[in-house]
Amino acid sequence: MTSTASPPRDLRDFYENPSVPVASGPSRSRRQARMLARALGPASAGPRTVLDIGCGDGTAAATAAPYLRGHRLVGVDWSQDALARARTRLPHAVRGELTGGGLPFAAESADAVLFSEVIEHLVDPDAALDELRRVLRPGGHLMLSTPNLAAWYNRLLLLAGVQPVFSEVSLRGIHGRPGSEVVGHLRLYTARALREFVAASGFTVVRLEGAPFHGVPRALRPLDRLACARPPLSSILLLHARRT
Repeated sequence: MTSTASPPRDLRDFYENPSVPVASGPSRSRRQARMLARALGPASAGPRTVLDIGCGDGTAAATAAPYLRGHRLVGVDWSQDALARARTRLPHAVRGELTGGGLPFAAESADAVLFSEVIEHLVDPDAALDELRRVLRPGGHLMLSTPNLAAWYNRLLLLAGVQPVFSEVSLRGIHGRPGSEVVGHLRLYTARALREFVAASGFTVVRLEGAPFHGVPRALRPLDRLACARPPLSSILLLHARRT
């Protein structure tokens, strides 16, 4: 998803480019949506408000919507261009930023936050999690996904002296690692680092799962799916936490 922080002008222009990839694929979206649906329970017990922070063009939220029927799903992004596209897929999409004036929601007004492929793009992830904690009610759910620095293939690449996948040294091109897409990653996490960081930000970690990455070469995708059974080795980290 596109970042909802206020990046420097060059990064803002970068993320406004519709050709920049903004998600790790539908498999991640479906897995994350199933995790959230289990946490929230059926809407018959009372509809909940779910904020998709950094919704981008709304593709991931639209993928999650069938799993969250009856709940109120609101897309949030700082990019007006992304919001224009998101509104073709979502009934509710509003502009908001994690920094500056903060999100346009009252304190403790949301039951859950989807925070998918955003944190790796942020200059100040500490302030971002502070703002997410502000809008979540006590006990509210945080569903965060991010690429795994210690994915199984990255461990092998580092041993060979190759830059890990997902890491980037330039916004203009790929240098020293496999792949061809520049996506603007500023920070990467291992499973352990992500758990510790989220816990230090006032959340209780409930569960960590893994998801595959659509960019893995076809011949290696069976291995990538197998790695999901051990999240610290998986391509994508899916973390469920609750606000304390």
